[in-house]
Amino acid sequence: MKAFLDEQFLLNSQTAEKLYHEFAKDLPIIDYHCHLSPKEIYENKTFHNITEAWLYGDHYKWRAMRANGIPESHVTGDASDYEKILAWAKTVPMTIGNPLYHWTHLELRRYFGVEELLNEKTAHIIWQKVNEKLQGEGFARDFIVKSNVETVVTTDDPVDSLCYHQKLREEGFTVQVLPGFRPDKALDITNHLFIAYVHELAEASSTPIQSYQDFF
Repeated sequence: MKAFLDEQFLLNSQTAEKLYHEFAKDLPIIDYHCHLSPKEIYENKTFHNITEAWLYGDHYKWRAMRANGIPESHVTGDASDYEKILAWAKTVPMTIGNPLYHWTHLELRRYFGVEELLNEKTAHIIWQKVNEKLQGEGFARDFIVKSNVETVVTTDDPVDSLCYHQKLREEGFTVQVLPGFRPDKALDITNHLFIAYVHELAEASSTPIQSYQDFF
């Protein structure tokens, strides 16, 4: 049986193997859409445990956990970080066939040298192994650089400050961090906070918005 996540993972022909190993494998990553925080990149945030790195802001994992019947307290609520990773470990086996299953185990293997499959039985030992690795190595920029990233495009609302993008550029961080325009809140006119958002947008853009024409 073919090993899971070996060097030929997802490469199902000789042509695929040649294209990947001889051409694509060592190319830098240009990530044109991500949910990384420019503030955390600038401050080089330290992750103290795997839950901080994995579950504090990953809405894809949150969605899978909710679909698996995990209570919100263990998704975004006040459960402990250990309880949350146990809840994710319970969910992972249910994601077979979903990229989340592959991503989870690729990340465990590539960044932390963990080859065990994550489930309820292995969660405790993986929690210990990864947290030990994070001590002294769990910095946001380290993960980006180690991934051979050339450019990161963050997800930003029109009212967001771009000060951290500017600071990273001025500092000369080796990875280009650019803002991405995502005006979701500007389109959600049925939201009860929409009017307040329009005022924020007017202030951020230094442009009076008093009519439909002003807004668009």
